[in-house]
Amino acid sequence: MTTYEHAVEWLDANFAGLVAEHGVPGASVGVLVGDRVATAAAGVTSLGTRVEVDTDTVFQIGSITKIWTTTLVMQLVDDGLLDLDVPVVHYLPELVIGDMAAAEVITTRHLLTHTAGFEGDVFTDTGRGSDAVERYVATLGDLPQLFAPGATFSYNNTGFVVLGRLVEVLRGQPFDEALVERIAAPLGLERVSPSPYEAIRHRAALGHVAGEDGAMKPAPTWALARSNAPAGAMLAMTPTDLLGFVRAHLSGGTAADGTRILSAASVAAMQTREVDLPLLSGMAESWGLGWHLDGSGEDAVVAHDGGTIGQAAFLRAVPARGVAVTVLTNGGDFFGLFEDVVARLVRDLTGVVLPVRPTPPAEPEQVDVGRFLGRYSDTIYDVTVTQDDDGRLWLDRVPKDIIAEIGEQPVRFELVHLEDDSFISVEPFHSIHPVFTFIAAADPTAPAAYVHYGRVVARAD
Repeated sequence: MTTYEHAVEWLDANFAGLVAEHGVPGASVGVLVGDRVATAAAGVTSLGTRVEVDTDTVFQIGSITKIWTTTLVMQLVDDGLLDLDVPVVHYLPELVIGDMAAAEVITTRHLLTHTAGFEGDVFTDTGRGSDAVERYVATLGDLPQLFAPGATFSYNNTGFVVLGRLVEVLRGQPFDEALVERIAAPLGLERVSPSPYEAIRHRAALGHVAGEDGAMKPAPTWALARSNAPAGAMLAMTPTDLLGFVRAHLSGGTAADGTRILSAASVAAMQTREVDLPLLSGMAESWGLGWHLDGSGEDAVVAHDGGTIGQAAFLRAVPARGVAVTVLTNGGDFFGLFEDVVARLVRDLTGVVLPVRPTPPAEPEQVDVGRFLGRYSDTIYDVTVTQDDDGRLWLDRVPKDIIAEIGEQPVRFELVHLEDDSFISVEPFHSIHPVFTFIAAADPTAPAAYVHYGRVVARAD
């Protein structure tokens, strides 16, 4: 039995049952083996309409969009229109942020590697017009600078919207038009939908969020604002479309018919380590240009995940083996489905074992947590860290702004020591144990300046 035939047989026998087992309303899966794609689908597009998911159903891919945006940026490099290490304001003199001294040194490379240092979760809705990204960038005048450019990694949606605007200015067309014209069309990807206006032409999945009683219910809206499209607000497609795009990245930048969308040098640059990450839950060892990276050599994995309003998407590829797996979901225990489908198939088809997510130690060390206590805040969460009379450490996270509007609920985590200044949740949250790392500004004995959970959140008290 070939690797491809094994994937087809396994999906036919297991996928629908696993979708149901994990309480996922609907999901679709694709497996790329060389030039062939195996697919399967199960569940419904919405618990409200009960329309069945099929393999042509489009799901939002969320932040996997960032790989598409990075590809558009690297096309600019290929065409001699952009130098990754020249400050962005050279190309975008319109860019004004809270710390203009930082703006003068922030490069495209900083943006691609999430090391620009400014607040990264701004979701300002600037309308549905083709100027939405341009108008969004014009609102960043008070954007806080959290740390010096290049100092550390902090996942940054805002930076990718700036990259989208860079594409618009240097290409002279709206972001979504550039994406279709320069990636989707040359690759022959028929159901790539950069907005709801295209997605409605197909069978489209709706996200689901937990209600106050904990039960899944259809999300109140289909997509985030168009202004955040380059970061992953609304791009939708099938697994086959997504793997058609990935195939080009595993083939040196060319489509199956030989059409080139990216130079081999740019493909390689995207998959080369740029920055190491602190210990985090569910994120990679390091980051390249757009991709997050694990392993090395023939076992190297390039990946990205995405989440929008009640939808979650997962993508893992092993370039040396010509294998990629993606699962697109619309709610439920999607992390559990990831482990049972994506991680399982990557292991079966390539022998590569994906990194195990951290879990709490059986006997956590007792440490002094005084310098970590206090209040931290960014644009989407207020975070309060306290210690009770029994010495237990608690982190309360309260959503606000757009995150609260789309239905996310406050969460309380009991934390125990993991290692160094990192702490881990005792109880799982969406099937994983979140890790929170506290970071000092200068004096390591002073109160922590930040709490890091993938994003750096600054102390607010």
